[in-house]
Amino acid sequence: MRAFTYFALATTALSAVFAAPAPEIVDDSPDFVIGPATTDLARRQDYNQNYQTSGNVNFQPGSSGYSVSFSGAGDFVVGKGWKKGTTRTISFDGSTSRSAGTVLVSVYGWTRNPLVEYYITEYASDGKGSAQGTKVGTVESDGSVYDVWKHTQVNQPSIEGTATFTQYISQRRSSRPGSGSITTKNHFDGWAALGLQLGSTMDYQVLATEGWGSAGGSSKYTLSSS
Repeated sequence: MRAFTYFALATTALSAVFAAPAPEIVDDSPDFVIGPATTDLARRQDYNQNYQTSGNVNFQPGSSGYSVSFSGAGDFVVGKGWKKGTTRTISFDGSTSRSAGTVLVSVYGWTRNPLVEYYITEYASDGKGSAQGTKVGTVESDGSVYDVWKHTQVNQPSIEGTATFTQYISQRRSSRPGSGSITTKNHFDGWAALGLQLGSTMDYQVLATEGWGSAGGSSKYTLSSS
């Protein structure tokens, strides 16, 4: 009788093991590229308020990152990321060098309803990058304080064509062109606490290198999320 009991218990345990559901595997690998051929933002405004896309930009996207070298660049944005933004933590590994002009590295994205363009800038060669408009506060995240700016773009290129929209910019004080992690939720929550509301629908979200003012240099990054 005892042997039968042991057998029954063992059978029950094995059944529980085989019946247990397997953990869900979520693949959040980068699946979106923004580059010179991206049609939803084909021409970008540089920060001297004119439309220049002069110079040489050699962009090479990869499965988990990108590289770009550039010289004499009037204005460009290239990067790798996700078709749909969310509160992911983005880890990046690589470097950026600059020989001329203004160069920055940011998490860059858009929302709709309302239309908002946002930056979480990790590196800006001029110390300011895309920050403009009105400084509205600060956010602390990932080992640094970020200054938060709000700016309105009037009749400028967007993912919905020429439009008037708002920009939110978090500018990192301790600039880092190399490796690190960016906790986007901290910025989204911080912006909301400052009265800056993102749209109800997230569009793309990328790690991007941007340059203007006859920019020269190079970037190379791999990225992942959690």
